[in-house]
Amino acid sequence: MRIDKYLKVVRVIKRRTIASEACDKGRVRVNDKTVKPSYDIKINDIVEVGFGDKQFRFKILEVKEFAKTEEIEKMIEIL
Repeated sequence: MRIDKYLKVVRVIKRRTIASEACDKGRVRVNDKTVKPSYDIKINDIVEVGFGDKQFRFKILEVKEFAKTEEIEKMIEIL
């Protein structure tokens, strides 16, 4: 699954277009590398998203096309 879509599915970023823009601007890193919106994520990847001067880091535990709010806790581990 693409990183921009995954960020939307797990509700880190509300819209896929905004997630795509964040990737284009270099605010999204996977395993310490800046990625493009088309980057294909894998389980156990460490994702870091920059929001202003703060960083949000999490580990991918599961990949699903759609997720309910209560399922998100099983999909990511906040670091």
